[in-house]
Amino acid sequence: MADSLDRTHGSYDLGSSSDESNHFERLYLEPIYDAFVCPLTKQVMLDPVTLENGQTFEREAIEKWFMECRESGKKLVCPLTLKELKSTDLKPSIALRNTIEEWTARNEAVQIDMARRSLNLGSSESDVLQALMCVRYVCQKSRSNKHIVRNAGLIPLIVDMLKSSSRKVRYKTLETLRIVVEDDAENKEMLAEGDTVRSIVKLLSHELSKEREEAVSLLYELSKSETLCEKIGSVNGAILILVGMTSSKSEYVLTVEKANKSLENLEKFENNVRQMAESGRLQPLLTQILEGPPETKQSMAAYLGELVLNNDVKVLVANTVGLSLINIMRNGTIQSREAALKALNQISSYEASAKVLIEAGILPPLVKDLFTVGANQLPMRLKEVSATILANVVNSGYDCDSIPVGSDRQTLVSEDIVHNLLHLISNTGPAIECKLLQVLVGLTNSPTSILNVVAAIKSSGATISLVQFIEAPQNDLRLASIKLLRNLSPLMGQELADALRGSVGQLSSLIKVISENIGISEEQAAAVGLLAYLPERDLGLTRQMLDEGAFRMIFSRVVRIRQGETRGSRFVTPFLEGLVRVLARVTFVLADEPDCIALCREHNLAAVFIEMLQANGLDNVQMISATALENLSLESKNLTKLPELPATGFCGTILPCFSKPHVITGLCRLHRGTCSLKESFCLLEGQAVPKLVALLDHTNEKVVEAALGALSTLLDDGVDVEQGVTVLSEAEGIKPILDVLLEKQSENLKRRAVWAVERLLRIDYIAYEVAGDPNVTTALVDAFQRADYQTRQIAELALKHVDKIPNFSGIFPNKG
Repeated sequence: MADSLDRTHGSYDLGSSSDESNHFERLYLEPIYDAFVCPLTKQVMLDPVTLENGQTFEREAIEKWFMECRESGKKLVCPLTLKELKSTDLKPSIALRNTIEEWTARNEAVQIDMARRSLNLGSSESDVLQALMCVRYVCQKSRSNKHIVRNAGLIPLIVDMLKSSSRKVRYKTLETLRIVVEDDAENKEMLAEGDTVRSIVKLLSHELSKEREEAVSLLYELSKSETLCEKIGSVNGAILILVGMTSSKSEYVLTVEKANKSLENLEKFENNVRQMAESGRLQPLLTQILEGPPETKQSMAAYLGELVLNNDVKVLVANTVGLSLINIMRNGTIQSREAALKALNQISSYEASAKVLIEAGILPPLVKDLFTVGANQLPMRLKEVSATILANVVNSGYDCDSIPVGSDRQTLVSEDIVHNLLHLISNTGPAIECKLLQVLVGLTNSPTSILNVVAAIKSSGATISLVQFIEAPQNDLRLASIKLLRNLSPLMGQELADALRGSVGQLSSLIKVISENIGISEEQAAAVGLLAYLPERDLGLTRQMLDEGAFRMIFSRVVRIRQGETRGSRFVTPFLEGLVRVLARVTFVLADEPDCIALCREHNLAAVFIEMLQANGLDNVQMISATALENLSLESKNLTKLPELPATGFCGTILPCFSKPHVITGLCRLHRGTCSLKESFCLLEGQAVPKLVALLDHTNEKVVEAALGALSTLLDDGVDVEQGVTVLSEAEGIKPILDVLLEKQSENLKRRAVWAVERLLRIDYIAYEVAGDPNVTTALVDAFQRADYQTRQIAELALKHVDKIPNFSGIFPNKG
């Protein structure tokens, strides 16, 4: 074929061989007659016209010649003879045109036939490429030729060339197919048959190649046919690849544009829209929700509810269709409301998108759906979805308690709304109960709304029923209830303690949760947090916890955490804080419960709390540990073993001046007896004083207050105060205590500081030094004038020690 196609008419130079159209102008099998060729274009004429002088030209070419003459102001002349023309009238050369058309048809028929013989995988690459070139030329020359190519059976043969091992052949095949199907619906229909579209899609995966570019262009052309839109969408991976190309930064701009336009055409079919959404191109689906007919809106909303969206996309979706979905939820049929609810459930699971939905007005219809009973009520399965959405939005951190949700402008924390939530919690199944408990968790996370929730719970008498969920077999339900009770415990500690004391089961369940050896879970942190904030001095609850073995278990968990056996959990800090706070309970009832003293001795809890004073970065652990040490140290004077003095002899009785006093060594200078950290909790013996003094410089005022409280036990009644001052002086603790007095502080810390300073000033040399420090005396005067009654009394005593209130102390010499 190559030899036959190379036969050309040597009389005319019709252009470069690199130009396909010019190339095929030279590939005629019949000789080209001079009369066929336009003198201006040097190409075979399509619409020959004749001038008055008999010269024939291509119509378009001669008209262009005349226009250029007029624009340049030249005379109208014949481009061949250069003689002036009297008229520019053009006479169609119909006979010549018919002759050219017949000649062209004969040549093209032969070329098409020769191309058909070369279009097989056994032909050489050059033959196949020339055959493809021939088909392209024929089709580009005339649209009518495309049906000739189809009728000649060339399209299946061209499609087969997609299987060629030659990349160049595959690329040229795609290009040829694109030209063959352009503006020809029947040719496109032929490509819809068999696996042709699948083969084209397969070539899309060839990264950054000409095949990929041409495959996209062909798919774009095919996507103009609705039949092929469905076919393309049905090919696995087609839409995913196209979507990926639209977001690629390495593709050519034209390729990205063709991929985009292809996808726009594919949007005509819902299934394609779903695939696009699944592949990350959500806008078509969102547009359908906004603008589609009701059935389509419902279908798209339902599918949106099934998608797994990343958080950024959830915000986009909430901003785009949130309001539309809320309106469907308000006014649609049960089926459309269900679809909208499921979509809103998906979107609301991220805090930022949940806030968008709140601002779009989701709360009132949600609450209405939950509380409506009768003919218009939602099925319970949908109320569960409503409850889930409500839990999501309430837990987003938005200030929900300021948004009206009821007909009387009630908010979510209004008493009757909370009562309705509590009623539903008590009268529905576990799934919806769990979600509604999560709603209350969200409301009680806010320091402003928790007060209203607590008041409503108390007025409804729901405490006992809420506590009962601790024993729920469903993990999610149990977790939600424990988290809620954890939030309530600082404000409802006594009510919760009473409820737990009334039932061994719930307390046992909490202890079991804490004891589970599964790392550290959110549920464990919440459970120990609940116990941590119950009243410390509730002796009955502490005894029950002793009987349950709670403190021994908690001690072992604290030790394991401090030894580094449990790491990597985001709940480890609140869990440890809760454990330490619960463990410290035993130190609040030492005077009334000997078993607590025994427990502290058995596990040497004083040493544990001293060690945790140095838990840097864990302020609450340090504070609780210092408070526990204060409680333990206050008991030291009662637990110290006082020495037994030997009986006095006869002579000593009659003549006491002749008897020698007994000297007993090894006694505690504070408690005047035999002390130890483990048995009598003596801070001096446990070398805790320097560690507590170090905490007086802490940035957290509560830690400072707790540390000062523990140090104050060294100056308490029942101990040797002078020795206590000496101990503090040796630990360099005098100045830090005075500094605490000088700093701005809370009333509790001021009271503790004034008390401690008054004790220090009982020692003459300290009083003498302080008397010369105007800052300390000014702070005492301020406390004397502004503090509470008891603190004012103590401040007055302190001022007397430094002779600032006249007519009392005679400590100081007259300095004249």
